Amino acid sequence: MKKSPLLLVSAAALFAASAIAQHAGKKDNDPIHGPIRHVLLLSIDGMHAVDFLNCSRGLSTVNNGDPYCPYLASLAFDGVVYKSASTSKPSDSFPGLMNLMTGATPRTMGIYYDVAYDRTLSPPATTTGNGNAAGTCTPGTITGYTTEYDEGIDLNQTLLNGGNPNAKTIDDGGIGSIDSTKLDRDPTNGCAPVFPWNFVRTNTIFGLIHQAGGYTAWSDKHPSYSSVGGPGGGNVDDYYSPEINSNVVALPGVKTASGIDCSTIPDPNADLTSWTNSFQNIQCYDQLKVNAVLHWIDGKDHLGLTKTTVPNILGMNFQAVSVGQKLIEKSDSATGGYLDAEGTPTAPLLSEIQFADKAVGSMIRELQDRGLYESTLIIVTAKHGQSPIDPNLYKAVPGKNNNGESPVTLLTGAGYIPASESGGVGPTEDDVSLIWLNSAADTLPAVQLLEQNPTVIGLGQIFYGRSVSLNFNSPGLPPDDPRTPDIIVTPNIGITYTGSSTKLAEHGGFSHDDTNVILIVSNPGAVPRVVNEPVSTNQIAPTVIDVLGLDPTRLDAVREEGTVVLPDLTGLIK
Repeated sequence: MKKSPLLLVSAAALFAASAIAQHAGKKDNDPIHGPIRHVLLLSIDGMHAVDFLNCSRGLSTVNNGDPYCPYLASLAFDGVVYKSASTSKPSDSFPGLMNLMTGATPRTMGIYYDVAYDRTLSPPATTTGNGNAAGTCTPGTITGYTTEYDEGIDLNQTLLNGGNPNAKTIDDGGIGSIDSTKLDRDPTNGCAPVFPWNFVRTNTIFGLIHQAGGYTAWSDKHPSYSSVGGPGGGNVDDYYSPEINSNVVALPGVKTASGIDCSTIPDPNADLTSWTNSFQNIQCYDQLKVNAVLHWIDGKDHLGLTKTTVPNILGMNFQAVSVGQKLIEKSDSATGGYLDAEGTPTAPLLSEIQFADKAVGSMIRELQDRGLYESTLIIVTAKHGQSPIDPNLYKAVPGKNNNGESPVTLLTGAGYIPASESGGVGPTEDDVSLIWLNSAADTLPAVQLLEQNPTVIGLGQIFYGRSVSLNFNSPGLPPDDPRTPDIIVTPNIGITYTGSSTKLAEHGGFSHDDTNVILIVSNPGAVPRVVNEPVSTNQIAPTVIDVLGLDPTRLDAVREEGTVVLPDLTGLIK
């Protein structure tokens, strides 16, 4: 197995390793006894259903016409492919992730974006790394404030381990990387900081499996995404999250599945303030999480230092394909994305898809080598897609050069937007605009102002009032929902509100390109087929619980929203 870089083991780290070993000993009597004892859940962020169709069948102008994702294609031979799978709406990373983990929509789980708003919370005690300003919290006094659950709550977001004081390596980020003083506070609970796992309003598959006595492990791009554990905390036995928006560093001993040697920075001329600024550097970052999954398959902790047990639920997210879809890398004049509306990948995007495929292949081989392939259900999906696929449709609206501005910018000038939403960490806008107003009484005049400026904001559709309440909960203070936006604006296809000159796509919106993603459920015991009927990625959660022999009705989402298991899993769902 590959070694993690720069081991820095201390006495405290050895003590922690001992504690993990003792915990693992308690897991010898595995509560999961059915034919499926493990679920490997993978999110290839950004990967559309059409990306899988193209790479598994091949395109005449790509890779000499040969398929270019053979390992993903092999999973389809032993599994069910859902062609019409849709993500959460909004389709951003945070709601997309928690959609997979809870089985709920934002209506129930309360997750709209990693940067959003809650009308009942108060500011953090310390300004976050991204500028969500500190403020006061008075017990019992409701104010409302912008919420942030991304790299901004790290102890040190410039470090790959997020500043975790107990890190064993330079990449060893996790729950210990969270700075509690940067979290919004709850005035109804003595102004206690709201940790990511308690920000979620419903339980998760990690919570149910852990509480049933199973072993759980997950790797993601921020310490804040430890939200996967759900309310109460402590439900992820091994959570590993090297910070994606940290400074790029060399990773001695790491080599990617595509053959890149990360012992030195492979793309040193790129902007090194984030791993997402380079087509090559992002593969080194993702490989850290791939190695963690390989260690878990081997029955070790994420660094491969300590013997534990093979998790009943394990997995990670890939960022490489998402970067390949939207990055314009000026340092080497490389542009990602697609060549046409059919989804023909550019050379940079092709390399990212091939990397992710080879990384999945390494996991398949490891499961086979350990005799775990038949007892493992592999699920490959994506938290979100990316829009637009057609490169001719992209337009970054804000800025005087484009003669446009975002909806929040327009409404801020009219005095309708709370101060924490118009400054600091910024409004919630990518290729969607989620709008929280100073007062519900401002809703109609705010909508009228937006509709009077359709060209300025690239207006596609506006949701407010009953059209918001139909899909979400009614916005407002309890008993209404303090997190539901007052207004949601979806722009015309291709328009984004980031104003970025280094991207040619974004996600977060409701469009087909944003939401129609890859979904494969694979195991040698499955009856292979292609399912055309529409499904949602939130159906993954009850499916995971069911195949592991637990009761899906214990998921809050199943009881409250009626979320059902994925259809047509003959041989797997009893």
